[in-house]
Amino acid sequence: MYKNILKNIRLEQEITQTIIAKKIGISRGRYSQYETEIDIMPIKHLYIICKYLNVSLDYLFEFSKTNNYTKINRLEIDKIKSGIRIKEFRKSKHITQKELANILNTVQPVIAKYEKGINTIATPFLYDICRKYNISADYLIGITDNPKILK
Repeated sequence: MYKNILKNIRLEQEITQTIIAKKIGISRGRYSQYETEIDIMPIKHLYIICKYLNVSLDYLFEFSKTNNYTKINRLEIDKIKSGIRIKEFRKSKHITQKELANILNTVQPVIAKYEKGINTIATPFLYDICRKYNISADYLIGITDNPKILK
């Protein structure tokens, strides 16, 4: 998902795991598990890392060669905006919440909570949607307004 590029970016910028771990408020050991994808990093942590390293989530996921679309100024992900975009995406593909849940191997109430802005979308679900439908992860979670569709 992101392990191939995250470590390279961190090393290129000469930043230690300890520094990034402190930035996102976790231990270095926990960060190491995330960086090697022993465990999947939550979107809220990936968002902070993208801001800190000044890279796009699409670049981190290797969906785009554009490493940054814009300077990110928001402190955290706007769950409401993200929810609206997830719902708009789903409807544009004529997919019900239940169908999307089946595609992602989850249940419909999980999708409903994302769309209502109650929960932030899980990293693997965001990755799978974006990869399958060529939609920008940065767009879908509200980091940028363009590009919406990746080539």
